[in-house]
Amino acid sequence: MGFRPFVHRLATELGLGGFVGNDSGAVFLEVQGPSARVDEFVRRLRAEAPPLAAVGAVSAVDVAADRGSDSTFRIVESTTAGGATTPIPPDIAVCDDCVAELFDPGDRRHRHPFVTCTNCGPRFTIIRALPYDRPTTTMSTFTMCERCATEYRDPVNRRFHAQPIACPDCGPSLWFTTGAGRVDGSDAAIGATQRALAAGAVVAIKGIGGYHLACGVHDDAAVGALRARKARGAKPFAVLVRDLAVARRYADIDETEAAVLSSAARPIVLLRRRHDAPIADAVAPGNPLIGLMLPYSPIHHLLLAAVPHIDAPIPDAVVLTSANRSDEPICFTEDDAAQRLPPLCDAVLDHDRPIHVPCDDSVVRVVDSRELPIRRSRGYAPLPVALDCDGPSVLAVGGELKNTFCLTDGARAYMSGHVGDMATLETLQAFERAVDQLSEIRQQPARLAADLHPGYHTRSWAERHAGDRPLDLIQHHHAHVVSLLAEHGRIGEPIIGVAFDGTGYGCDHTIWGGEILRLGPESHRFARVGHLLPAPLPGGDAAVRNPWRMALAQLRLADVDWTPDLPPVAGATSAELQLTRSQLDNNVGCVPCSSMGRLFDAVASLLGVRHRIDYEGQAAIELEALADSVGDAGGPQLRLAVHGDGMIDPTGMVRTMVSALRAGVRPALLAAEFHRAVTIAVAEVVALVAGPVRLVGLTGGVFQNVLLLQGCRQRLQQAGFEVLTHQTVPPNDGGLALGQATISLLTALDEVASS
Repeated sequence: MGFRPFVHRLATELGLGGFVGNDSGAVFLEVQGPSARVDEFVRRLRAEAPPLAAVGAVSAVDVAADRGSDSTFRIVESTTAGGATTPIPPDIAVCDDCVAELFDPGDRRHRHPFVTCTNCGPRFTIIRALPYDRPTTTMSTFTMCERCATEYRDPVNRRFHAQPIACPDCGPSLWFTTGAGRVDGSDAAIGATQRALAAGAVVAIKGIGGYHLACGVHDDAAVGALRARKARGAKPFAVLVRDLAVARRYADIDETEAAVLSSAARPIVLLRRRHDAPIADAVAPGNPLIGLMLPYSPIHHLLLAAVPHIDAPIPDAVVLTSANRSDEPICFTEDDAAQRLPPLCDAVLDHDRPIHVPCDDSVVRVVDSRELPIRRSRGYAPLPVALDCDGPSVLAVGGELKNTFCLTDGARAYMSGHVGDMATLETLQAFERAVDQLSEIRQQPARLAADLHPGYHTRSWAERHAGDRPLDLIQHHHAHVVSLLAEHGRIGEPIIGVAFDGTGYGCDHTIWGGEILRLGPESHRFARVGHLLPAPLPGGDAAVRNPWRMALAQLRLADVDWTPDLPPVAGATSAELQLTRSQLDNNVGCVPCSSMGRLFDAVASLLGVRHRIDYEGQAAIELEALADSVGDAGGPQLRLAVHGDGMIDPTGMVRTMVSALRAGVRPALLAAEFHRAVTIAVAEVVALVAGPVRLVGLTGGVFQNVLLLQGCRQRLQQAGFEVLTHQTVPPNDGGLALGQATISLLTALDEVASS
């Protein structure tokens, strides 16, 4: 992060002698000079640290003066003493200084697609080992030219020890290939890419953490082709835009959202799409949000700018999505690209800087001026979460969907980048490779943790690989709540955790997902003090893919006949209705399910919003959008009953909703009123079970719903509770591994204390 050059400049400016270096655990330094200057040095060490540096702690001791030394200050070689405890830096966007050089005709790195310096560029994806030095990165095969080597060794230069340093004379190369042949030279390759995109082609582009697929953002045919090749269904695509001015043509953007878009992490930010956004309908069909990101690599900047002396259309935005079929990991190696890219694209913009660790783009929303992570990956991972406890190294393997894993090292918890859904062999292999890579850099785990669900591939993997190491099986929603405590540094504080999601295996062998949990000072234990009234899940996973099934189950639970005027009845075929009726009558394939996510699906179908889904959460997302479209317009009052045992009962609400539909009430009003009813029920059940506990946590994938999150937080705060929400790891299963690892670590410490 450029800390040693900063120390060198500061010490030199103050006329202090001494040295600074890296070991695997910290920056070490000695300074010598007049005491007033040394005091000033210590003060400014924290106050003026480089923008990308996070100073965790500073410790100092007095040493005897070396009377024979001169007043020079040196940067010494890195050491590996003490083991690898330095946090692994994430990949960060190319900085403004490097972008200025990129477009400066007088600079020797003019239009160099790999321009970078100490303050920016790839980190995590090129690191093979720590300390982070050139020989331990994928840049080790590129020999620095004399001018780059001079910059690399010069402590006052912005590229001092910039490990990916390169220039057109000594760095990686960029080229463009199609079935017709290869175009070499970066400008020619960029121009060819621009022409291909304008002609309707799908182009694979090698980035920092893997290959992307790009196409014209206005081109319905190209976007449709991209969907078909990826087997993407209706899930929205992200859009790369040239700058904030262009972004504002696509979405309404406030100051906080602009700041997050422009941050060094450069995530995809989910924003309110403008009604006149100039995009093809197929980019984000039926979705009021659009995911935008700004350029984070020099190649992106070049792609969205004119190429000197080449006549090519200049895009100001392109669709940009990971290069893989749905449910498969991102393509990132040369061999992988040769095998997997041909069916996905018409051409490839490629380069020869190897990617050691693949890393997908991160996705966030901004809620009440704070980031809400949806997918934590490039730009954030694997920055650690500081834990309140220190113990044996734990590998927590995460969940089945949106998988990430977590490896603890002392009091730090390292979250992996996004791995994906563990349904394919390719994703499992990517998971294993990522675990090996992180374990090689940190340390081998002494203990493993996995989800309680017996059918999860991650649990099976942990059971096969645990050997003689302890394996802790963690209840899904318990892990969600503890992940929230861990990211806020509040492990051990009593909390009422509201954990709402789609599916989680319960301690009673049923499906949970609408849970109210109480955790005391021992965060690795919990009590289930409330939950949604279980409904049968007819057909298991088939009910997840077909919200009409859940709607029919809720109608049956509420004793409402399946009449043809009801949308879920009309949305199913007669054969499907007959099969579902038989399953419910005979209790075949109907595991009880207390999932709030499934209740949202049922209501979406009941209101005619969505009966069958193409991607996870689609029905609930569209239900939120419908509710948000009417604001506070108000409708017939809906209530979920809260019983004295903490049970949230939707049956009365379902009956009222059906009556309102038959009376002609607009579905949008009922969608808004349903959201309000859930927030009221949450506040009521928390007040019922909280006792002296005044801390409440909102976690689980359902709390990606901004209407619900804001409504619950507001009502709970008005009732006098302090409310925790996610800001570091996602509320969905992408944050699950942090909770698993923390519970396993606390269990280990408890075992030691009890022995």
